[in-house]
Amino acid sequence: MSNAMTSEDKDLLAAEFAMGLAEGEDAIRAERLLREDDEFARHYARWRERLSEVDATAPAQPASDMLWARIESGLPTAQPVRSTQRAATPSFAEKFAQLWDSLSFWRPAGLVAAMASLVLAIGLGFSMREAARQPVLVAVLMTDANQPGAIVNVHADGRAELVPLGDIPVPAGRALQIWTLWDRVRGPVSVGLSRSARRLDLDVKALPRTIPTQLFEITLEPEAGSPTGRPTGPILMKGNATTAL
Repeated sequence: MSNAMTSEDKDLLAAEFAMGLAEGEDAIRAERLLREDDEFARHYARWRERLSEVDATAPAQPASDMLWARIESGLPTAQPVRSTQRAATPSFAEKFAQLWDSLSFWRPAGLVAAMASLVLAIGLGFSMREAARQPVLVAVLMTDANQPGAIVNVHADGRAELVPLGDIPVPAGRALQIWTLWDRVRGPVSVGLSRSARRLDLDVKALPRTIPTQLFEITLEPEAGSPTGRPTGPILMKGNATTAL
């Protein structure tokens, strides 16, 4: 992973670290982020909580003597894990909780395989999240030279984002303003302002749901945005939303 980690990168690494699947540089980075990065620590805490919930829903299964021997050998303590009193034996959930801080326990292939059902559950969660990230509408904004300059992705939950496909020169004292038009009577509405070409979440929450053929465009405006509430500068690129493939 690159040094500039997005929130999604941190969430994925936190999940792998919580499951004991992060190794090498990823594990070292996760340990450092856990100490230094509050956002990563929050992701990690949430994954620990999610995984504990999954464990709590699993039916109790008696562990074999061989498994307990392997567990005891992986724990960083000289205290025996198993009690000689059957009635005082901790629950599997309690035993399991003691293992989260022992990365060496999870690394043997056999024990990772034993986590297959848990990994599958987490994988299904990631698949659902990935599906939610896929846009349902896409607008390719074309320049006057008929070249794609940016993309607007619209998601099923109504979110929309601008993704530039390259650099867009912005003179000093000027800014890029993003507009959308779905009703000519209403006219174009500003949904974003940026001083540089960068990924930008568009402000569409208060607007009607985006529809196919809806226009998006970028104009060059004063640094504080159009003084009239309507486009005043040159149109740099524009395009209509279409259903995503």
